[in-house]
Amino acid sequence: MQAAPVRATAIPSFTTALRAVESLLMSSGQRTARRNAWTSVLEDRRRAKDRVEAQRVLDQSLSHSLSARP
Repeated sequence: MQAAPVRATAIPSFTTALRAVESLLMSSGQRTARRNAWTSVLEDRRRAKDRVEAQRVLDQSLSHSLSARP
């Protein structure tokens, strides 16, 4: 019994396929603008998450310091 032949080319990922379609449909400037916008959205989400975490830490420390008072 012979082994199955090995594929010489990898199957593209979904992201790779989307980028290929995107490159056919959009000009380079539009692609760059869309990617920049998405990067900004992700960065805004990260900053919002950091703000929530900082507020939680401040609230905890405030409640701890108030409960520690005599």
